[in-house]
Order: sequence, then structure tokens, then C-alpha cells
Amino acid sequence: MALKMVFFDLDGTLLPMDMDEFTMGYFKMLAAKAAPHGYELPSLVKAIWHGVSAMVQNDGHCNNEDAFWEDFGAIYGEEALKDKPLFNEFYANEFQGAKKFCGYNPKAAETVRWIQEQGLRVALATNPLFPAVATESRIRWTGLEPDEFEFYTTYENIGWCKPNLDYYREVLRRAGVTAEDCLMVGNDVGEDMVAAELGMDVFLITDCLINKTGEDISKYPNGSFEELREYIRGASQQ
Repeated sequence: MALKMVFFDLDGTLLPMDMDEFTMGYFKMLAAKAAPHGYELPSLVKAIWHGVSAMVQNDGHCNNEDAFWEDFGAIYGEEALKDKPLFNEFYANEFQGAKKFCGYNPKAAETVRWIQEQGLRVALATNPLFPAVATESRIRWTGLEPDEFEFYTTYENIGWCKPNLDYYREVLRRAGVTAEDCLMVGNDVGEDMVAAELGMDVFLITDCLINKTGEDISKYPNGSFEELREYIRGASQQ
């Protein structure tokens, strides 16, 4: 592997979290924001998950933002699309309180900067289910700044999601690199390690491991951020 670029996942990788705790925590915050406008928590959560499914199934014919809101409008009616600014306002403001549902690992930011010091390129290949303002906030919660990445995927700027291989093909296209030149780092076996099918090298961060199917992870290079550094040192010397 002639390593040139490293792609990082965000949630559970650079930003430690229990996904269920984080999701339900911020959903309740969103419901509190939306309640005065006629949204109830159970139906809102159901609609959001339905919209997430629409984004995951998106085939690139539109960006994920449009896929979500088209689905949301089909559930609540076209009139509900007028509430889009309300949700945008939530992510720009109240969503900042969701930081309490996340952990913090200084090794994450240290490792990203160390990789850049090695002369390697870095981008954020986070599942694009959130608007940019929410993604940028979560980046900052890791101790990094958005502009420390060449680019990051959000629901506004791409029309696929993980684990769709077309998501990874598009990320590679934007970076102008071949799969063989890259390393994908993530914590989700099903969503992140699938990049290996395109020829990308992969590394599984196990601090907040997600392995829904109980796959044998020994076939993937894996471990902590310290072990990731060792792996990159070895790869860069090849």
C-alpha cells in the first residue's frame, strides 16, 4: 500500500459515543423544540427514522437532504416543509447541548494531526445523515476544526450513505485518489470496513465498536488510536 490519504469516520470513531444514548438524547431535545409546532415525540422519532432510511436507500439521484425532506413531507404533508427552518435552527443552536451525550478522546485529534504531519491527506467520511452545521459541531467536539479536513460529507453535499459502495466511490472521486492509495478508519464493521471491497485498506477503531452481525474482526487491522499510528507507520514504510 502506497498510502496517500486517510479517511475517518466521526461518530464512535473520532467522537466517542454510545449511538443509542446519543440518538435518543438528541431526539428528545429536537422534540422539545418541535412540540410547540404540533410535533409529538413518538411520531416525530418514527418520521425521522423513516427519513434516515430514505437517505440510506438514496441512489444518488438527489442529495440526502432532498431525500429526507421529500420523505418527511410525504409523512406529514407538504405543509410540514415550511418547518425546515425550525429544524435548521435546532441544529445550529439547541443541538449543541447534545455534546453531553458524547465522550472525548484527546488521542483522536492528536492522531489526525500526527497523520497530517506525516505528509498524508485527511478527509472526513462520516455517514452523511446530518446537515453541515451539525457535522461541524460534532467535529469541534472532538477537538478538531472542520477546516482541518480536506472535505467532509454532509446530507447537503452527497447522495449516498454508508454502507453503499457508491458512497465510497464518490468520496474517492472527490479526493482524486484510487482506493489502493487510501485507508478508511472507522468503528462500525458493517458501515466502515465495507470499504475494503473497493480495495481500500481499513482499520477498525475498537473503543466504541459496532459489530451488529458479530463478524470476526480479527481479519481487520484493529485497536486503539495508538495502534492506528503504528499501523500507519508500517504502511508508510512499504
